[in-house]
Amino acid sequence: MPNRLAHETSPYLLQHADNPVDWWPWSPEALERARVENKPILLSIGYAACHWCHVMAHESFEDAATAAFMNERFINIKVDREERPDLDAIYMQAVQAMTGHGGWPMTVFLTPDGVPFYGGTYYPKEDRQGMPSFTRIMRSLSDAYRERPSDIARTIASVREMYADSRAMPGAPRGAESPSRALLDGAYLALAERYDERFGGFEGAPKFPQAMSLDFLVTYWGRTGTEQALAIATNSFLAMARGGIYDQVGGGFARYSVDDRWLVPHFEKMLYDNALLARLGVHLWQAGAHPEIRRIVEETLDWAAREMRAPEGGFYSSLDADSEGHEGKFYVWSADDLDAALGDDASLVREYWGVTADGNFEGKNILFVADVDRRVLAARYGLDDGALDERIAGAKRRLYHLRSARVWPGLDDKVLASWNGLIVRAFADAARAFDDARYRAIAVQSATALWNTMVRDGRVFRSSKSGRARIAGYLEDYASLGVAALAIYELTFDETWIDRASALAESIDTWFRDDDTGLYFDTSSDQETLITRPREVTDNATPAGSSLAAELFARLAELTGDDALHRRAAGIVDRLAAAAARYPMAFGYLLTVADMLINGAIEVAVAGAPESAAFGELTRVVGARFVPGLVLAGGQGSSLPLLAGRAPTAGVPAAFVCRNYACELPVTDPTALDDQLAAAARVSRS
Repeated sequence: MPNRLAHETSPYLLQHADNPVDWWPWSPEALERARVENKPILLSIGYAACHWCHVMAHESFEDAATAAFMNERFINIKVDREERPDLDAIYMQAVQAMTGHGGWPMTVFLTPDGVPFYGGTYYPKEDRQGMPSFTRIMRSLSDAYRERPSDIARTIASVREMYADSRAMPGAPRGAESPSRALLDGAYLALAERYDERFGGFEGAPKFPQAMSLDFLVTYWGRTGTEQALAIATNSFLAMARGGIYDQVGGGFARYSVDDRWLVPHFEKMLYDNALLARLGVHLWQAGAHPEIRRIVEETLDWAAREMRAPEGGFYSSLDADSEGHEGKFYVWSADDLDAALGDDASLVREYWGVTADGNFEGKNILFVADVDRRVLAARYGLDDGALDERIAGAKRRLYHLRSARVWPGLDDKVLASWNGLIVRAFADAARAFDDARYRAIAVQSATALWNTMVRDGRVFRSSKSGRARIAGYLEDYASLGVAALAIYELTFDETWIDRASALAESIDTWFRDDDTGLYFDTSSDQETLITRPREVTDNATPAGSSLAAELFARLAELTGDDALHRRAAGIVDRLAAAAARYPMAFGYLLTVADMLINGAIEVAVAGAPESAAFGELTRVVGARFVPGLVLAGGQGSSLPLLAGRAPTAGVPAAFVCRNYACELPVTDPTALDDQLAAAARVSRS
């Protein structure tokens, strides 16, 4: 019989609905049952695309004997970390404090009032390689809870103290001196020191894309002209795009590489990674017009539009690493596979993608762009560069068609507000940069659908499935949708989107503000009361809610002239500047916001009718160039401060480039506008 998870909508929870474990979703009823029965809680947190979550489920949660022990000794709660980032953050903090590391699946043992007294990650079914079995761990903790309550009491007292200490935010006190360009210079130097010159990215393995830190380096180059900063970002992006972490056949990036050369990925594809990397690619293309980078961006966005888009207009969360019970099986190829599929092109393609008879992953091949000279390879087959690209593109189409007949990885088809805000912004930025009408339509339609589904009376929902929204939104959901709304405004110049972003900014200040610190909590003041109120300020796999909120406030302040919004943005950055200076890799997104506040926005106002051809020529120039700290406004008859009093010149749309409250003369010629944009960036260099 299905357990209680059968009534949930999360694909991850539904994966466990047929377990013999008597699972509860997180709920007051589950906590009350633990209190009534005086049992500890076994909390298991994971997500649908998590490979080791599947392993532990198959080994333990599907095993009748293990499940019977769990049901006898514990109240068992299963949580989707993507739906409940608050619970994930709270209990991950405890697990990391207890063990020195964290990850998923996360297994935490709690008192009935939700205080953790032990935690870890994956536990095997049987003792192995120095790891105790899951049953051994459970038996020991259950016995301690019943027979040694004083030991448990000492542990939970120290945990409560840890949470209390964490409420006092580290960093500069309120009213401290505002950060300066020295913060940005120091962050660049620290990132450059960690750069892996051989393989790109930052040193070590496993290796994560670190898209936000790389994006900050593009901004730093735009301000200072430091070519090494741009080279690090460009070389790292291309190394990933040519590696196995990138799906050479279908587009899109996997979550990370287990090695240091981007060859063997952990095969799950997450929406947020691809949103952040696509936007980074847009910025790199704007900085150098590199055709390969544009192709990778387009392939990534096309993958998202083709495989991840919900009928209602939002985007799904992830594709699993596994299919048919094996990690990566969907994505790998044998040399014989390519010979059979590609005929006369097989030899060329095998060389291009490094395919060998022995393979590079469990006897099969992860496709990657081999380290061969393109010109030599093309000449060997009597081709020029263009013809080589056409042959590879044709091979991709044939292999994608063949691969589509395989058993697909599992799809997590919930729609998350914050992740969707990131991908909508990526589509909007690509639409502006590439002047692409299809991306524009996807961005606008998706943003509209998200607003209609996920936002009610200025309040945001976290998750939706099949058009039905549920779970109160978190800070990152409000701020990400707000920033996406501003991206849609800059694409369409429809001021409805500014109004929507402003409404979300006010909701953030009303429901999330911490008056004691001037920062913001991740949960709203009217959400469920937990053991502590979480506040994650570091930019990890996704931007922190506080970083997104700071950007939303800063950009709205530039558009609307609202000094209170500027003070809110500055308050966040000022408070976190000391931490960002010490750990720049953990604050990549915030550093880019700090750049706008320290160096100033570059404001561009285009006065005229947005539907006119001349207006389009001016905005295309803005879209094609990387402009650090860009804030763009357009239209006529607007009350926005950036547009007030500005009109076309002799009936022709005109552009005004402003910085630090000073504006250049209006221009109507696209070339003249491009020159002004280049000069504006140069003026702001330190």
